[in-house]
Amino acid sequence: MSELASLLREGAEQRVYSAAAWSVGDGEGAIDRGSLGHRAHGGAPVDGTENWDLASVTKPIVGLAVMALVERGILGLEDTLGSHLPGYTGGDKAELTVRQLLAHSSGLPGGVRLFADHPSREGFLDALRALPLRRSPGTGVEYSSQGFMLLGFLAEAASGRRLDHLVEEYVCAPLGMDGTRFGPVAEAVATEYCHWRERMVIGEVHDENAVVLGGICGHAGLFGTLEDLERLGMALVRGGGELLGADTFAEMTACHTETLNLRRCLGWQGFDHDCPLGTVFGRDSYGHTGFTGTSIWVDPALGRYFVLLTNRVHPSREPAGIEVLRRRFHECAVGL
Repeated sequence: MSELASLLREGAEQRVYSAAAWSVGDGEGAIDRGSLGHRAHGGAPVDGTENWDLASVTKPIVGLAVMALVERGILGLEDTLGSHLPGYTGGDKAELTVRQLLAHSSGLPGGVRLFADHPSREGFLDALRALPLRRSPGTGVEYSSQGFMLLGFLAEAASGRRLDHLVEEYVCAPLGMDGTRFGPVAEAVATEYCHWRERMVIGEVHDENAVVLGGICGHAGLFGTLEDLERLGMALVRGGGELLGADTFAEMTACHTETLNLRRCLGWQGFDHDCPLGTVFGRDSYGHTGFTGTSIWVDPALGRYFVLLTNRVHPSREPAGIEVLRRRFHECAVGL
């Protein structure tokens, strides 16, 4: 058993999650990979083929599709919400740009549980439109799922196509990520017992805001397999050439908020003091985490990708432990 496997086995035994899958590698393939545990506590063992709720790891994958639209001239980084979405013309969000939404510098708040008071899609969209900005656009970084919801709508409006079709064409198909799709899906690892839905969530999106939006949205909703996330990691280490031209990829993975409170790339989190993976990566590294216990990180200086998939919200989001374990995993993985 490898050191990474032993560490993640410890997490399963402590019930931080019921299952974990991981892969650490370079542009040619995995150096250390595996899966362990059970799809749910007391359930069937994992075998490495199951679907994981990627949660906010959806954001950079959607971001890659958005950047593909930018590269093709269908969308511009300085395009505004108001220029593509008539319902936002003239309001406080009319001048928010694609760049600001990708970099979480739009001024929109994050973590707003709109689903609680607006359980219908129509009511939810009205509430999203009325959501006040927290600060002036471009003056600070605040992680905002609401911003990525709007980004998804904007991409659909500019292209005239559904978001799931854009992700399939511009990200999944070029990399052969055949198991990555918006839910619901079969053969999935369980997430949380949802008191709002009054059932254990398996194979449908965990994020409640995404549920109201129909499960296909910019901020959450994608499911993927370990093999697919490996394919993505390898492609990113190789410079993203299967997905984007060199200049577009460089712009996406560069920091666009150097003068602000947090370092953000376009769709990706940059390395800074708030990095949830610890302090072992280079300044040019980038990646993303997901609330369900997922993450992907790339360090160009090391020439490595790091994928960790867990269901740390099963059966409840309350137990602690994933933060420390995630950091230990990446500290160990860098040393391979």
